[in-house]
Amino acid sequence: MYRTHYSSQINEELNGKRVKVAGWVYEIKDLGGIKFLWIKDREGIVQITAPKKKVAPELFAIIPKLKAEDVVAVEGIVSFTPKAKLGFEILPERIEVLSRARTPLPLDPAGKVKAELDTRLDNRFIDLRKPEIMAIFKIRSGVFRAVREFFHREGFIEIHTPKIIATATEGGTELFPMKYFEKDAFLAQSPQLYKQIMMASGLDRVYEIAPIFRAEEHNTTRHLNEAWSIDAEMAFIENEEEVMGLLEKLVAYTIRYVRENNGKELEILSFELEEPKLPFRRISYTKALEILADLGKEIPWGEDIDTEGEKMLGGYIKENYDEDLYFLYQYPSEAKPFYIMKYDKKPEISRSFDLEYRGVEITSGGQREHRHDILVEQIREKGLNPESFEFYLKAFRYGMPPHGGFGLGAERLIKQMLNLGNIREVILFPRDRKRLTP
Repeated sequence: MYRTHYSSQINEELNGKRVKVAGWVYEIKDLGGIKFLWIKDREGIVQITAPKKKVAPELFAIIPKLKAEDVVAVEGIVSFTPKAKLGFEILPERIEVLSRARTPLPLDPAGKVKAELDTRLDNRFIDLRKPEIMAIFKIRSGVFRAVREFFHREGFIEIHTPKIIATATEGGTELFPMKYFEKDAFLAQSPQLYKQIMMASGLDRVYEIAPIFRAEEHNTTRHLNEAWSIDAEMAFIENEEEVMGLLEKLVAYTIRYVRENNGKELEILSFELEEPKLPFRRISYTKALEILADLGKEIPWGEDIDTEGEKMLGGYIKENYDEDLYFLYQYPSEAKPFYIMKYDKKPEISRSFDLEYRGVEITSGGQREHRHDILVEQIREKGLNPESFEFYLKAFRYGMPPHGGFGLGAERLIKQMLNLGNIREVILFPRDRKRLTP
């Protein structure tokens, strides 16, 4: 065992005791009669102090030969002293070089020399050695843990649906086709059809956290071609408001979890994460168009609100209500997928919603159409063939309760939560229009 403790686990109870630490060389300082070595691990930095009179000559000689990013393991005695920069130091009894780092490095892990995002992504393994980059992914881990905790507390069951499918979820063109032996298939855009099928099974509250694949050719700061989606579906609802209520509680719970459990990482990022107030503001699609018109942007009723419009609305909500999260709902039926329910008395309006976070859509959801014959009619209205959805429609013939759900983009949530400029910052190895490696 090369390590008994991470840097953050060394406390005053270990004063005078032997420990083993391991990591990458961060800094070396040679003051002649005393040499210093700082080692970084995922939790922080630890100081190794080697006075010439107190350590073996071979240890004293090895420190100056080390280079930045060499991998070392050190065994020694913990000493808490106000003289140490970190409040404690380790007096080494053994130093072992586990791996040498070649020079020059492809980028500066200390961040003193700035690197372009592409260079960082090409060398992600070194990029992650920066505390602020590692902090993002510790927060990401916290987000996924919080989401699972929330769903289990709410009585949801985790499911796993296929990612190789025979039918496009929404009948769109944004598909990655593939050969599945002798058949044509696609990578899944969403677990939508499968999680709806579960509503007819008795597993009437389900969630899934899994990758989705969309062949969008956008090359923007908020699009990925492979992303992680947090999907939920729940049955026996009366309307979409119940789904919105669940979603806002999930997002608020997740933000609260990060605030309470990732304080160190937020401090490293110099970011103050505000806790949202419940309930989130609801703004109808029609009202949103009126607000935009007052702001000088005209969008004809029925058309989608574009990126500029979203940003303008986000700015309006922040300026007037000091809120970052809000719902847009009651979209035109024509703009939504076939499985979204329409209002019976106003079929031009759908029981759908988007959740916006600082002017960026992070979630789409709504109440689903559970009546078989109407669902078939809506499939045809979208220019699709109901026969292609036979496996899905079958579940609606034998007792399908009213239900609804949502798909929450994990990367968009984290990007907006931390107010980062590019979605590629929050996924380890992004897949976009041009990037297939590493």
